[in-house]
Amino acid sequence: MTFSICVREEYEDDEGNEQTRFGVAVTTRLAGVGTLCPFISENGAVATQSLVNVELGEKGIEYIDDGLAVEDALQSLLNADDGAENRQLHGVDGEGSFVFSGEECKPWYGHHDGGSFTVAGNLLTGEEVIDAVVETYENSGREEPLAQRLIDALEAGHEAGGDKREELNVQSAALMVESTEEFPLDPAYNNLRIDATETPIEDLRETYEIAVEGHADAMELYEDAYEEDEMNDVGEE
Repeated sequence: MTFSICVREEYEDDEGNEQTRFGVAVTTRLAGVGTLCPFISENGAVATQSLVNVELGEKGIEYIDDGLAVEDALQSLLNADDGAENRQLHGVDGEGSFVFSGEECKPWYGHHDGGSFTVAGNLLTGEEVIDAVVETYENSGREEPLAQRLIDALEAGHEAGGDKREELNVQSAALMVESTEEFPLDPAYNNLRIDATETPIEDLRETYEIAVEGHADAMELYEDAYEEDEMNDVGEE
């Protein structure tokens, strides 16, 4: 059905404070993948897919937010899931990672655990899809925003073959990024969905670029008001 990536990155903010950001991105040859598969908070990122059980993602993030390690959180949910062998479930938290592919997932399926990031997919053209996502993310560096690099990773997997069901024209894609850093205005380009299209990665990138532009415009006009939480006092400009 899907391939996805979950990421944890440590970085320094502009004031020299240590921060952590998490990201998750996913695409499939069905509509609305962003409503089902990716889950995120400032404490971790989770993707649930194959024969989707949304509760695995919802409760997985809830347990991580409560302080449970990602491997304990996700494994405990799988242990209680009668359909576990049909699931793919993976994610990262502030210290660890976890990835699982049940033996009854549809081929080709597989996954990769990179320690600070995880990748998984099923109903793919082959292992080359996962390899392309992994290689593109690992070589992306930190110069560009994580959201952009997640799109690059999805694009690489898509171009390597992606979801093998070419008879399905409707596709979707989504990305989410959360950080421990506080922003005057949360960047809108860190939570994007393309719910139904024939060109999911292209449309996701275009939407991202428009959102980046819109965020920059808003900060240029209203940054002081956002920082002071006084948007009610801002007149038309």
